[in-house]
Amino acid sequence: MLEEILPFLLAGLAVTILLLLLAALQAVIAPLLAKGANPLLVAKLVALQLPYAVSQGLPIALLFATLLGLSRLSADSEIKAMQASGVSPARLFGPVMALGLIVTLLSFAVGELLTPRAKVQALSVQREIVLDNPRVAGLGGPGAGGKALVLRDAFGRAISVADVEPGGELRGLSIASLRGGEVAREIITARRGHLNAGSNVLELFDGQRITYQNEKPSTVLSFERGTLPVQDLQASFKGGDELKPVFLPLRVLWKRVQDYRAQNINAPQEFTALQRKFAEPVAALCMAFFAAALAVFSFRSNLNIGLVWVLLLTFLYYATWSVFRVMGENGALPAVLAAWTPDALYLLAGVGLLWVAARR
Repeated sequence: MLEEILPFLLAGLAVTILLLLLAALQAVIAPLLAKGANPLLVAKLVALQLPYAVSQGLPIALLFATLLGLSRLSADSEIKAMQASGVSPARLFGPVMALGLIVTLLSFAVGELLTPRAKVQALSVQREIVLDNPRVAGLGGPGAGGKALVLRDAFGRAISVADVEPGGELRGLSIASLRGGEVAREIITARRGHLNAGSNVLELFDGQRITYQNEKPSTVLSFERGTLPVQDLQASFKGGDELKPVFLPLRVLWKRVQDYRAQNINAPQEFTALQRKFAEPVAALCMAFFAAALAVFSFRSNLNIGLVWVLLLTFLYYATWSVFRVMGENGALPAVLAAWTPDALYLLAGVGLLWVAARR
């Protein structure tokens, strides 16, 4: 049975990854190349999207593979042969659910161990692309039409840059130290700055440093030249986004959510992201259960599920997941409902199919 499903799982995963990468190609990568970005850096950026594509694609690929594999078993009368030899169709659930558990664990491991690191590195590569060729700084809004490009680092600083010149020369810098949603503790402005490729030190020229206490200026210091250590300096091509909450390591995201709840802060993106950390891998188990239940139902009802229905049911999960995710991140739905409803729908559909099949 698994021999029938595994080839479809690998093929479905490859197609899903390809589709996700094509979406990235249309939204970001093609405009980058059109603006003259370094092809090697762009290729590195593409490679860093793979862990997230794998973690997202595994449950979808499993649904496609189990539906198609079990439908072929039913069409070839192999399920009927199992019943004739005294094997109950319900025994389909054993190997299918075991495969679903393996895919769940694999999806969680990739999403937790590889994806956060890859996303941080991707933002750093985007910064390298911007500094290597300033023309791409206007992609998606930042740096275009008079708007500043915003860089962020691991110390919680937001670095606004009015203009980027070739060789990493920066103009019109404004640096705000932010952490945990607090008011800026200090603001540094500089007429120009310089960041060498691969360097963790930002050189500043002709600037001013203002520190604040109780939201009021405490000290003001002018300087002709200064240095500022930076770490994991990142840039985004999507309106200055920083690392999305769902890409944070689980322990970091958990602590942030607990802090927000202790302060009664409503943060739907973080709350939904925490639920998604678990709901999206568990979707593989729900998909496996639904596919096995559908196979039993189709056998009892003498129905054959064709490729079109397999594709529709697979797309239905992705569409449901996308809609509920957006609603959760915007606060239109509680985080638990937004993250777990797609799983619950397929689980309940599987239970319903088994109930109908048992009455036939």
